[in-house]
Amino acid sequence: LPVKEHEASVRLTYFSKDGEEGYPGNLTASVTYTLTDNNELRLDYSAATDKPTLVNLSNHAYFNLAGGGGVLGTELWLNADHYTVADAQLLPTGEIAPVKNTPLDFTTPTPIGEHMKEVTSPRGIFDHNFVINGGGTSLVLAARASDPQSGRVMEIRTTQPGLQLYTGRQGRFCLETQHFPDSIHHPNFPSIILRPEHNFESTTIYAFSAK
Repeated sequence: LPVKEHEASVRLTYFSKDGEEGYPGNLTASVTYTLTDNNELRLDYSAATDKPTLVNLSNHAYFNLAGGGGVLGTELWLNADHYTVADAQLLPTGEIAPVKNTPLDFTTPTPIGEHMKEVTSPRGIFDHNFVINGGGTSLVLAARASDPQSGRVMEIRTTQPGLQLYTGRQGRFCLETQHFPDSIHHPNFPSIILRPEHNFESTTIYAFSAK
């Protein structure tokens, strides 16, 4: 995307040769990081291939809105009434289940640590993919995290259908916008197959503010 006034951008591109790691097609993938005067970090992804192949691009940044210490008191709201159920190896079973009455219910602002000990797979951490309400069709609000002490707030908007919450590293959390994991084996999941006649494009925005 062209850089607009009051924005700073950098574009990174990677070429994956046909057959690399067993994937078909010569794939060119790019991500443009843009900082705006609205305290936003915008990520614009694109990809093109010359053979049908699999594409599921995401961002694995860690966050701590307190600036240090733990994140268990961080209040999290997710625009997700459902999640993709996974087995003991964290592979999706294909089932899409409601979050209601489970430790995964963040449909109202809830401290990250409030129900973490109730999570059994994986034990004691979150590593779960959520189905964004209305996700995958347009840029929608997917999540809001806030730190009660500092007043810092982060909102995430994305065109992707899924959001992975990960708390496996002490003192930080991830909110990764993505297609659902293992989608190639589950026809009821949004497809991650990219074909030569189409280009892959997605956008995720991390917006920061303070109360």
